Amino acid sequence: MAPAALPGPLALCVCLLLMSGLAEAGKLLVVPMDGSHWFSMRSVVERLIHKGHELVVVIPDVSWQLGQSLSFTVKTYKTSHTLEDLNHEFMSFADAQWKNRGQTLHSFTTQARGFFKIVLSHCRSLFNDKKLVEYLKKSSFDAVFLDPFDLCGLIVAKYFSLPSVVFTRGVSCGSLEEGAQCPAALSYVPRMLLGFSDAMTFKERVRNYIFHLEEHLVCPHFLKTGLEVASEILQTPVTAYDLFSHTSIWLLRTDFVLDYPRPVMPNMIFIGGINCKQGKPLPEEFEAYIKASGEHGIVVFSLGSMVSEIPEKKAMDIADALGKIPQTVLWRYTGTRPSNLANNTILVKWLPQNDLLGHPKTRAFITHSGSHGIYEGICNGVPMVMMPLFGDQMDNAKRMETRGAGVTLNVLEMTSADLENALKTVINDKSYKENIMRLSSLHKDRPVEPLDLAVFWVEFVMRHKGAPHLRPAAHDLTWYQYHSLDVIGFLLAVVVTAAFVTFKCCACGFRKCFGKQGHVKKAHKSKAQ
Repeated sequence: MAPAALPGPLALCVCLLLMSGLAEAGKLLVVPMDGSHWFSMRSVVERLIHKGHELVVVIPDVSWQLGQSLSFTVKTYKTSHTLEDLNHEFMSFADAQWKNRGQTLHSFTTQARGFFKIVLSHCRSLFNDKKLVEYLKKSSFDAVFLDPFDLCGLIVAKYFSLPSVVFTRGVSCGSLEEGAQCPAALSYVPRMLLGFSDAMTFKERVRNYIFHLEEHLVCPHFLKTGLEVASEILQTPVTAYDLFSHTSIWLLRTDFVLDYPRPVMPNMIFIGGINCKQGKPLPEEFEAYIKASGEHGIVVFSLGSMVSEIPEKKAMDIADALGKIPQTVLWRYTGTRPSNLANNTILVKWLPQNDLLGHPKTRAFITHSGSHGIYEGICNGVPMVMMPLFGDQMDNAKRMETRGAGVTLNVLEMTSADLENALKTVINDKSYKENIMRLSSLHKDRPVEPLDLAVFWVEFVMRHKGAPHLRPAAHDLTWYQYHSLDVIGFLLAVVVTAAFVTFKCCACGFRKCFGKQGHVKKAHKSKAQ
């Protein structure tokens, strides 16, 4: 039997709704960053596809995670390096962190120079692919959705004159503050990489200021390769400000539950916790581990997807400490098995981190303090032992430590006893659990979910071809106008001129009133002599 036809008016309404949905669908160009950066960015991409938008993702032909199981159009370009080159440079950088972690911006950038040279050269390879460039030029994109880590997305946006949405945890070298024209007082806004709180001592404020000056000296050399590529492509000398200042919306993977309060601009949108998801049932293997742990529960241990090997002595120190707690430890580790690994420690090549952290029998989380892991710890209310290695990890760890939600260890100097004591502290001291649960409650108390907020603002930029109404007039001022030095100079000149004129008038009046009389008296005295 054929289904009944819809009434005329109802059918018309349905058609109009479908047509309006199609009319709102746009075309978005995506320039992502490889590695862990892609994990949360991908969730936004997939939601946009689900809403009917057409997405084109441009990636290098050599990558770690990009291009795997994608449900959208992918355009690749050939690079001048191999996967072995990429792995080698990153491993060299990671190994250096286990030996001598960079304490200054110069030392950090020196250690990372090889890896960043590869990353920052990607855009030259992209624009050498003339067929791809021509395709992008003819595609009539509404906007570019990008990760600013390698600058290429910013170069693409500027080359094709497209509005951009930046997706990032933060940007080094002060590019966020400068690009958004957002004030950042050095007295209470700590610079990235230092691991300071917002309540700095005098010594820390001095170090914060020196680091800020160091950024101005070191960063041009650090970004040299990327800026040279940008200048070649755009055929004009380019600075980092030239690239970052045209950003329409900054989607920042943080919030003020993790970060310290500071000034923000209206185009800075906070989407911290975007990677947090509702826990799913655990695979049978992990469920069995948890059941076998008894009343003591489990500890989840992961140093992130990018760390696969730990120096042998350090791995043995860690294994020794883990063997001295009653909990079962699930350790994601793909390196050589430590010879002293205890029976309570289970090595796995992969673990469902978020689902394990959401289990009620999870007592603690050992983490490298990457933003993804930190937010999963916050969302699930699990106290942390933090072993930061590089990048923003020191800052993330310091923020959690100052809020009483975890303990930070210096991974280079810690002993087996340090790790054992830290674990026993966060597990047995109830204040750590109470503090992380309070942070979890604050983080979840929001009107809009981070993923929905991110998707809205990407669509907003696509609909309106940018967000110029959120761009501050500070971008159009010179440095001396921005700091009102011209106004201060003018007012000083007025004050000095007024003081000078007043002085001259008083001096003239004094001479008029007393000058002649004084002269007569002096002459009379001389005559008497």
